[in-house]
Amino acid sequence: MVISTAVTSVPAAAAGPREAADDALDAARYAAVPPLMESLLHDVRNPLNALAINLEVLTEKLKGEDGEVPPGQAKNLRAMREQVARVDGILRQFAEFLVHRGGSGAGEASLSETLERVLAVLGHEGRRRRVKVQPQIEAGLNVRLADLSELGFLLLQPVLRAFERAEAGSEVAIVARGEGARVVLEVVEATDISAERAPGTVAGLERACARLDVELQLRGGTCRLVFPRA
Repeated sequence: MVISTAVTSVPAAAAGPREAADDALDAARYAAVPPLMESLLHDVRNPLNALAINLEVLTEKLKGEDGEVPPGQAKNLRAMREQVARVDGILRQFAEFLVHRGGSGAGEASLSETLERVLAVLGHEGRRRRVKVQPQIEAGLNVRLADLSELGFLLLQPVLRAFERAEAGSEVAIVARGEGARVVLEVVEATDISAERAPGTVAGLERACARLDVELQLRGGTCRLVFPRA
């Protein structure tokens, strides 16, 4: 892995007690996310399933002699089904990126499709921060990775970093393209801020890239990840 960055990281051996305690706390917080997300999925899906079942029961009860639900009520039932499916889909998306299941092993995956899902998951966060996302994602970009289960979370990190650094109303360009035997992801902020506002995210990104043998380059407002192309 090659890292070129304006951010100076403190080596673990040189970190003081406070920095070490902060690192341990961040690690503990992250470690708590997967089991909590699993519990949330289980606890929320039970009432979602109950709602779906009762909607079908209600549909049967509302049918007239002709076997059809009156148009006005059918519209309401359809809207409720769509919202139940929407909540279930949102939960699945978040689980895909937050719950690390491991054990996937090395292999090939579509960076293009995974990145599209990442942007869908982060859509609300971008709107909340009033950041304008400008995606330019080349179709059909497949990459090789040592652990496929990490791809989604890895792609999430540079976009989150940009959101945390961006000023309200500014733009973030997200460009994914093929360059010969490599696939390059660049997340570029419109304003080049020298101070690092997301040191925890950067530290996690550095560790993930080192573990997965992905080249990472950080230069101010530009984050560049280079993957071997499949």
